[in-house]
Formats: sequence, C-alpha cells, structure tokens
Amino acid sequence: MKNNLLCTPEKRVLWLSQTYEGHVHDKRIVDEQPISLPTGICLWQDTGFLGHTPKNVTIKMPTKKPKGKELSYTQKEENSKISSFRILVEHAIGGIKKCRIVKERFRCRKLGFDDLVMLIACGLHNFRISLKMCDIEPYSI
Repeated sequence: MKNNLLCTPEKRVLWLSQTYEGHVHDKRIVDEQPISLPTGICLWQDTGFLGHTPKNVTIKMPTKKPKGKELSYTQKEENSKISSFRILVEHAIGGIKKCRIVKERFRCRKLGFDDLVMLIACGLHNFRISLKMCDIEPYSI
C-alpha cells in the first residue's frame, strides 16, 4: 500500500493522498490527486516527483549526478541541505508507522478501509506532535 503526504517541518501531516497499490509511481498519484498549494511556499520533494511543478511554488529537489560525471561542490552542498530537511518527512512517516496496522501486512478487504486506517494513523501522529509541543507526556495519568 502506498500514500503520498505533505507535512510541515514540525512533522505535522497536512495532506494525505488516497491509498494505492505499492507499484503505483509517486508522480502518478500526485497527477491523479492534484493539490492546490498556497502561493509562495517552498516545496521540498524527492526525485520521484521529477516533472511535478505546481504554479507559484518554489521547488527544492536534489540534483542527480550526471552519468559519467561528478556533482560540483555547490550542488553537493545543496543536496545536503535538501536531505537534512527531507529527513523530517521520513521521521513523520516513522511516527505514523508507530501504529502497527500501517506498517504490517493489511488483510482487510473492505472498500475504503485502508484509507480510513491511514487517516486515523496520521491523526494520532498529529495528536502526539501537538502533545509534544505542549510539553505534555502522551501516556501520563
């Protein structure tokens, strides 16, 4: 199962795509479910979204190494900055996967149930993030 998501630097999930089978490409998911982004924001995306260029948005994407050549020092520095920012998205995905139903084999075949499970897992993740921002222990009594 596969979803695309949009999150903030604080790891809060803002947008979640529908659930697709795992062999569907990320760019195709975005093309099928267009999202309207606010004007002037900076969108940090990986190379799986090559060709996805929303209007009035600054895109930060790592530079691929040309075949048979090397990246320049400035390109390597820029790639390093992009990866240090994008790792926050990976941490958000890891926070969502604290719900075991999301990361293990999903056997329920009810129509739309996989979308609901992912939506609830993202909601729980956002709730944990909000508790951490308020300095409240999530499991204190």
